[in-house]
Amino acid sequence: MTANAINRRLSVAPMMDWTDRHCRYLHRLLSRETLLYTEMVTAPAIIHGDRDRLLSFDPTEQPVALQLGGSDPDQLAEATKIGVAYGYAEVNLNIGCPSDRVQSGRFGACLMQEPELVADCVQAMREATDKAEITVKCRIGVDKQIPAEILPEFLQTVSVRGITSFTIHARMAWLEGLSPKENRDIPPLDYELVHQMKTMFPRLEIILNGGIASLDQALEHLNRGLDGVMIGRAAYHHPSQILATVDRRIFNTGIYTTAEQAITEMLPYIERHLAAGGRLNQITRHMLGLFTGQPGARIWRRVLSEKSHTTGAGPEVVLEALTHITRFQEADPCPS
Repeated sequence: MTANAINRRLSVAPMMDWTDRHCRYLHRLLSRETLLYTEMVTAPAIIHGDRDRLLSFDPTEQPVALQLGGSDPDQLAEATKIGVAYGYAEVNLNIGCPSDRVQSGRFGACLMQEPELVADCVQAMREATDKAEITVKCRIGVDKQIPAEILPEFLQTVSVRGITSFTIHARMAWLEGLSPKENRDIPPLDYELVHQMKTMFPRLEIILNGGIASLDQALEHLNRGLDGVMIGRAAYHHPSQILATVDRRIFNTGIYTTAEQAITEMLPYIERHLAAGGRLNQITRHMLGLFTGQPGARIWRRVLSEKSHTTGAGPEVVLEALTHITRFQEADPCPS
C-alpha cells in the first residue's frame, strides 16, 4: 500500500479515553473523508487481551487507522498482523506519548532516543503485512535533545526502512517534571521546524500535529506545503466546527453535514448499541460538544449529562436534548 492510498490531508489524532469506536462513528457521520485513529493500544494487550473489545469497529468508520504502542519488533509485528486482519487501513507506531506508564514500558516518546530500535520495529511491522501502510507519529525531541539536530536524524534513520509517512507533534516532550497533560501545552510549539523537515525530506509525507484549533490554521499549513494536518482536542470538543465543514474546505468534495443530520444518523447506531447491552452514556459523552457556541448548547449538554447514565436511558434522551436546540433555532433562526 503506497503513501497515496490513504488521504491524510486532515486527520483526528488518536486520544486515550476519547477516540473510541463510538467517537469515531460520530466523527465519520460528520466527515466522510477525514482519517480517523483509534486510541493507542499496546502490542502486548492485543496479543494477550480481548481483541474484539480492543479492535472491533464499524465498517462505516473507514478509513480508520490503528495506533500501536510498543518497542519489541516481534510483538509489534504480531500485533500488526492481528490488527490488519480486523480491517485497519493503516497501522501507526506511537513515538510521542510521554506518560510514566508508557516510559516504564520503553515505548512512546522515550523512543525518540532510540531511532535504530524504532527502525527495527517499523521494519518488522512492514514485513508483517502488505495490506496496510505502516506510519509513525513522533515528537520533535525529548528532554535535552536539540530538535533541529535529532529530528532529521530520526526521520532519516526510520525512513530508510521504508516508512514514508510521519506525523510530527511539533513540541518537545519532557519525560521528567511534566504530566502528559502538561506535555500537551507547556513545551513551545515549533511549526517552522516541521516545515523545514518537509523541505529537507520532500519525498516523505509530513503531517503536522499539535495546537491546531481551526480549519483556517490547518489550511495555512497545507498551503505552505505540508502534506497533512492532524487535529486533536479541537476536533473532539468542537466536532461540528471542525468536522462538519472539513470535507468541503479541505477535501473539496462539496459535502456539508449538520450536527442535526449526524444526530439523526446516530439514532440507529445507539439502538444497536443498547440492544447489545451497552449504555447510552458510552456514546453521548462524545456528543456533548456538537453545539458548542450555539444557542441551546448548555441545556443540550445538561440533558445528556444528567439523563444518559440513568437505567433504561435510550434515544429519547438525545431527542429530548435536541428539542431544546430546535427551540432556540426557531426563536432566532438567523443568529448573529
